[in-house]
Amino acid sequence: MTKRRKKRASNRKFNPITSILFVLAFAFWGIYQSSGGNLSTAVNSITSFNNSSSSSNSAKNTFTATSADTEYGGLSTSDYQKLANLDFQSGQKGYVVVNNNHSTLIKNAWKVNKVIYSNLDNLNRTSHSNTGFLEQRNVANDSLRVRQFVNPTAWHSNRSSGEQIYNRGHLIAYSVSAGIDQNGNYEPNNQSGDQNNPKNLFTQTAYSNQKVQTIFEGKVRQALRQGKKVIYQATPIFRNNELMARGINLQAVSTDGMLDFNVYIFNVQPGFQFNYQNGRASKDNSLQVAN
Repeated sequence: MTKRRKKRASNRKFNPITSILFVLAFAFWGIYQSSGGNLSTAVNSITSFNNSSSSSNSAKNTFTATSADTEYGGLSTSDYQKLANLDFQSGQKGYVVVNNNHSTLIKNAWKVNKVIYSNLDNLNRTSHSNTGFLEQRNVANDSLRVRQFVNPTAWHSNRSSGEQIYNRGHLIAYSVSAGIDQNGNYEPNNQSGDQNNPKNLFTQTAYSNQKVQTIFEGKVRQALRQGKKVIYQATPIFRNNELMARGINLQAVSTDGMLDFNVYIFNVQPGFQFNYQNGRASKDNSLQVAN
């Protein structure tokens, strides 16, 4: 009787890398054909897709801004209103980019180390821009901080549970205002940063202040430590006669142009909704902020 030959077990194993390469090659061939056989167009299409995918988590740009009618530029009245009309949508990032992240401040306007503190408005709000003309000596020593006691409009004490919702947010940060007195002039005998200045505080959420604004304050601080001269402007944005700001516009430019940013930070807190008319918070677990 003739013995049947046993079928040899296949030595071929599934190779996932080969499969991926095959799929990529097939996809490229499809793009190549749709581009009319133009290799350059096909490559550009893939590059464009990759760039858009990698930037999908970046902050959204809002609009092209104009410069204020001052000798140093900055946030204009019309752009203030555009920002005031922006609504935060749950799940988006805590800030958006303004003017493609370019400041509307005029870098050549830096003349004297000082801060221009705007007066409070008729509702006692810090609704106008504070603008600092800063240099290295303005980097403050944290050990000189004292307890804050000024209550800006819409201020509420944090909850007894210990959950921090509200901060007394600085416009011009303590950390970059060493030696600046409450009139905005440099006083060499005062090495503390700005503290308890009603013209430089607003009711800000803990998230907006500690998680987002601190990023941009850090950029200013780093530039100052490198010996750069910086114009830095902060403007809380209020809607109509509301007492709690909807957000804050931060922008800065160094005289050498190496530092340059322009952002709008939403005054929001994950897990809470706010009545911006009076600042009262209510629990809302559906409100989330993307990192």
